[in-house]
Amino acid sequence: MAPKVLVSDKLSETAVQIFRDRGIDVDFMPDLGKDKAKLLELIPQYDGLAIRSASKATEKLIAAADNLKVIGRAGIGVDNVDIPAASKKGIIVMNTPFGNMITTAEHAIAMMFAVARQIPEASASTHAGKWEKSKFMGVELTGKTLGVIGAGNIGGIVCERAVGLKMKVIAYDPFLSEERAEKLNVTKVELDELYARADFITMHVPATDKTRGMISAEAIAKMKDGVRIVNCARGGLVDEEALAEALKAGKVAGAAFDVFAVEPATESPLFNLPNVVVTPHLGAATTEAQENVALQVAEQMSDYLLTGAVSNALNMPSVTAEEAKVMGPWVKLAEHLGAFIGQMTDEALKEIQITYNGSVSSMNLEALNCAGVAGIMKASNPDVNMVSAPVIAKERGVKISTTTQDKSGVFDGYIKINAVTDKRERSIAGTVFSDGKPRFIQIKGINIDAEIGQHMLYTTNEDVPGIIGTLGQTMGENGVNIANFTLGRLGAGADAIALLYVDAVVPAAVLKQLEETGMFSQVKTLQFDVA
Repeated sequence: MAPKVLVSDKLSETAVQIFRDRGIDVDFMPDLGKDKAKLLELIPQYDGLAIRSASKATEKLIAAADNLKVIGRAGIGVDNVDIPAASKKGIIVMNTPFGNMITTAEHAIAMMFAVARQIPEASASTHAGKWEKSKFMGVELTGKTLGVIGAGNIGGIVCERAVGLKMKVIAYDPFLSEERAEKLNVTKVELDELYARADFITMHVPATDKTRGMISAEAIAKMKDGVRIVNCARGGLVDEEALAEALKAGKVAGAAFDVFAVEPATESPLFNLPNVVVTPHLGAATTEAQENVALQVAEQMSDYLLTGAVSNALNMPSVTAEEAKVMGPWVKLAEHLGAFIGQMTDEALKEIQITYNGSVSSMNLEALNCAGVAGIMKASNPDVNMVSAPVIAKERGVKISTTTQDKSGVFDGYIKINAVTDKRERSIAGTVFSDGKPRFIQIKGINIDAEIGQHMLYTTNEDVPGIIGTLGQTMGENGVNIANFTLGRLGAGADAIALLYVDAVVPAAVLKQLEETGMFSQVKTLQFDVA
């Protein structure tokens, strides 16, 4: 059955057609986001939800979304999506961070021009029939120092445009390398130096615990007299009360804001102050940007629902379509290894140690980690998936560590998972053969070569005669057909294991019969999702 997607906000018809062309069943209801009750009623039937800003993916909506696998936000901001709730439910949340980069950067530049030349006030005055030429004395941008806070995707474009305007550009960004700064033709500085030197300051950082309120009264006091501040990034980065006071006092000569701490912004301390330019969050509001983000979210959601490729996800590692093809068998192997650990472990986990050896060590390890942890967690919670598993593990205080190794042994690559509890450690390793089929190659230090089937029986015992005969005879007497039989041991008379791939679930009565022979220290049925 084709995946089903609901578009509950206004996306372009071209984007909707992308879903259809990719073979996805799509319902286009552009005004549904305004009707919370109706959206809540309809959401259980959909695999994907494509939204802009009108629809609110709240905890309540997500709880009702029984089949939802992905939420796609056409745009950067995801303030209208409860990402923690989505993660716990195993729903991927995607945005489109690149579709409106140029548009947002251009808006910041436009706002900088507007506040430098007091264009909005001059326009209003002229419309009113006044001719106040001397009142609106502006300043040039050429030769002025622009301080850019955050030189990532959008901030980097602002830097390039500002350099083209013959401005001197300095940038504060902890992640900006010297090489990147040189390429942008900007000088990398610390934040206090930026405050002290900049004639104009523009912000291009997300709203986080570290950045909220970063331009405070204290920060403004460190700035040059007559500085002009532009914020087209996120609301709440600037203390609006403190900035309003600085504008009134003349410390700050002007400000241009497209975003506010509370939106829709019907009131703000910045409203109606001289030389303050304000717009209603128009940073991404161009025809080109709206089309770009809509097309991108349709492609990203389609890729995930049809191929498993993950792009621009906020709560899961990205996996390209090419990676998905190559990694598919390894992801399945990681899930199987985790499933073995999960089904064999009754105590609370303290740590999950994952080792990647050889060829697999150069793959997308974050995604493989998610698959392995999901396999473990599914034993106690079948609804867990690659998105929710790391969240649940973190909530339970489980430490997850990763080790990579160069190729060793006979296999080109393998994955080994070691689980630690208060009572014991349990380990299992596996590889993917050239036919693309995952195999178990070691269990608790004992080498084996076991095909993985949906229904399996695992036993441990001392290496003594009669084990094979007892297992075979007991299965035969009870009508359980053995598809594959694998043995392994540490040495003659030492610990040994058997792993049987059978055609159906081994009945509890058969397990009891085996236990009563006294030959086995452990008898356990296992189930694996091999679809």
